[in-house]
Amino acid sequence: MMIGLGQVQDFCAVAGAIKDATALSDLMAEITKAMGFRHYALVHHVDLKPAVRSVHIVDYPQDWVERFQARRLYASDPIHRASHRTNVGFAWSAVQSIISLTAADRSILAEAYEAGLGDGFTVPAHIPGELNGSCSFAMAAGEMLDHRQLPFVQLVGSFAFEAARKISRIHAPQSEWPSLTERQAECVALVARGKTDWEISQILGIGQETVIQHVKDARDRYGVTKRTLLAIRALFDGQISFADVFGR
Repeated sequence: MMIGLGQVQDFCAVAGAIKDATALSDLMAEITKAMGFRHYALVHHVDLKPAVRSVHIVDYPQDWVERFQARRLYASDPIHRASHRTNVGFAWSAVQSIISLTAADRSILAEAYEAGLGDGFTVPAHIPGELNGSCSFAMAAGEMLDHRQLPFVQLVGSFAFEAARKISRIHAPQSEWPSLTERQAECVALVARGKTDWEISQILGIGQETVIQHVKDARDRYGVTKRTLLAIRALFDGQISFADVFGR
C-alpha cells in the first residue's frame, strides 16, 4: 500500500493536536496500516518500566515485547544502536551497513523475525539533553518493504515521535518538573564541565560561597546529593544542553 503527501499532512496535523497516548495509539494504528506495515513502536531507548517522561507506545507482538523487556535489550538492540549512528530513517535490512553486527545481534534479529517482525523502518529521534529514541514500523515476517514510500514514512515517524514526546511531558507529575534559575543552570553547566566551585566563581564573577549555595539549591530541587547526578538530570530535562557543557 502507498500513502501520499496529503495523508502525511493530515496525520501531522492530527498528531500535533493529540493530548493523550490512547488517541495517539489509535492514530498510529491507522497510519501504520495505511502505509502497509503491521506494527509500530514509539520508544525512548530505556527499560520498559515507565520512566519519568519516557516515550513508550508499542504495538509489537506481546511475546516479543515481554522477552525484550525481560532481557533489557533497549541499550543493546542492534536497531536501536544503529539509530544512534544516523539522523535519517533506515530499513532494518540495511542495518549491517550502519553498524557491525555481532553474533548476539544476529540472534536478536532472528528471534524478532520468529516472533513475527519482518523487515522494518526506523526513524531516529535525537533531541539534545534527552535520551535517544525512535519511531519504528515493522512488516510481518515474510512481507516485503515498499522502499518507494520511505520518504513519507520518515516524515510520519518524526512527527509521531514528537507527538508522543509532548504527551509524555504533559502528563509528567509536576513534582518531577524541577526548574532551575538562570544562575543555577549556569553553575550546573560548569559543574558538568568538571569545574570546581572556585573556578566557577572566577568564570561567572561571583563569590565561591554563592556558587556553593547555587549548586546546593539546584541539588535540593532535584533531590540529589551528587554533582554528577545533578548534571545528568539537568541535561535530561533540558535545563542545560550539551552545547552549554561542551561550548558553542
